[in-house]
Amino acid sequence: MPQRLRITFAKTEAMRFTGHLDLHRTWERTFRRAGLPLAYSQGFNPHPRLNLASALPLGFTSESEVIDVWLEQEMTPEAVREKLQPALPPGLRVLEIQVIEAHRPALQSELEASDFTITLLSACADLEARCQTLLQNTSLRRVRRQKEYDLRPLILALENLPDDQQGAPRLFLRMAAREGATGRPEEVMAALGIQVEETRTHRTGLIFKNLELE
Repeated sequence: MPQRLRITFAKTEAMRFTGHLDLHRTWERTFRRAGLPLAYSQGFNPHPRLNLASALPLGFTSESEVIDVWLEQEMTPEAVREKLQPALPPGLRVLEIQVIEAHRPALQSELEASDFTITLLSACADLEARCQTLLQNTSLRRVRRQKEYDLRPLILALENLPDDQQGAPRLFLRMAAREGATGRPEEVMAALGIQVEETRTHRTGLIFKNLELE
């Protein structure tokens, strides 16, 4: 039976504008360049068994991305890290490698929420008041891809953080990230009347049903 590994990694500034599909391809190339024995799916068109936990919107960075990979032969996390390290492209940094049970559900089905730190690039004097007003709403109807949905239940937490070292205001945001009900930070910024181009968003944690990775 193939071995299943769970890799927690950072996606840094150098890969901020790499999309989800390109990130998947980057990891596939990285594993091959590292000489790791990838396991392949069955069927007419076999492909490497890789599973990213959650798509990170374009322009975001993260310190808590997670990918599952299946290998044809067992290896220790230390041996995998040793092979991966020289093969990693700029913008990816491995933080942790774990061996997990092969029969566990897919990452996406276990994910419950994502945590973000949002830094504003310009001052916003009434930021706290805007957040309080938003949280007092019982419903925030939005339209995405021509479908209406309620954003409010997807906002699990929203609060001000201390300014960063340059004095820029920051927010902590926890969004639901379940299958069929995933909240997007840029939609929250729009609801606050803040242009997403005037922010930098960094994912700080992924919360799963049975464990928290952060």
